[in-house]
Amino acid sequence: MSFPAPRPEAPRLPQHLHRSLECQQGAVRAVHFNADGNYLLTCGSDKSLKLWSVSRGALLKTYTGHGYEVLDADGSYDNSQLCSCSSDKTVILWDVATGQVTRKLRGHAGKVNCVRFNEEATVMLSGSIDGTVRCWDTRSRRMEPIQVLDEARDGVSSLKVSEHELLTGSVDGRLRRYDLRMGQLHVDFVSSEYTGHQNKDYKLDCCLSNKDTHVLCCSEDGHVYYWDLVEGSVTLKLPVGKAVVQSLSFHPTEPCLLTAMEGRVQVWGAEPADAESDTAMTD
Repeated sequence: MSFPAPRPEAPRLPQHLHRSLECQQGAVRAVHFNADGNYLLTCGSDKSLKLWSVSRGALLKTYTGHGYEVLDADGSYDNSQLCSCSSDKTVILWDVATGQVTRKLRGHAGKVNCVRFNEEATVMLSGSIDGTVRCWDTRSRRMEPIQVLDEARDGVSSLKVSEHELLTGSVDGRLRRYDLRMGQLHVDFVSSEYTGHQNKDYKLDCCLSNKDTHVLCCSEDGHVYYWDLVEGSVTLKLPVGKAVVQSLSFHPTEPCLLTAMEGRVQVWGAEPADAESDTAMTD
């Protein structure tokens, strides 16, 4: 006798506010988990980059060295280095422990929107409003990029590095996939598959959930929108506040979400915060 297979468990979606951090660095332009999800980075309009403990909501270190607002940042796999980019056209490599600038790299002709390490943190990749992606060797003292990718016809707004592939998003409406091993470029036009959110005036983040079941995106109406990846239907409209949700980041393994609105960052979980978390919020 056969039994029907059990129905798959519904994905657990972060929708309960666990804590809110007053970052005190002007408007938070970007928020990111680090590689293991234990720390978060906030990029401020006051030219600073801050490192926080997710579990305690405590500020661990502040990094200053940019000449204008910080737009993006990333952490190395071993948590020893950070990279950041800014409207001042520079990319900075930081030593996490000392807070010192290891390298300050110039070469972009306009503000730098996004920056990422490769998986070994041997290369930093930066995308700019000037339409280029520049690749920088983190182990060399060379001040010039080791490669410049200039295929975009407008500003590069986002980057993703995965093993031997590089994905770039551009304001020209194209998604470009560079196969670094084969030396090939694939170009796709991005249409509006997931709709309902508002995005007219700001550069807003989107991402996938940790199990790749949902697409999430910021919105100028104060919500984060969750869409079913396959069906494209809105699963959840998460009310964050009454201003623009400018950045978000999903935990690499857990149902936990970061959102940034104005000068604050919110930490969301799939379950209501317990008494211990409530206490931590008031510390």
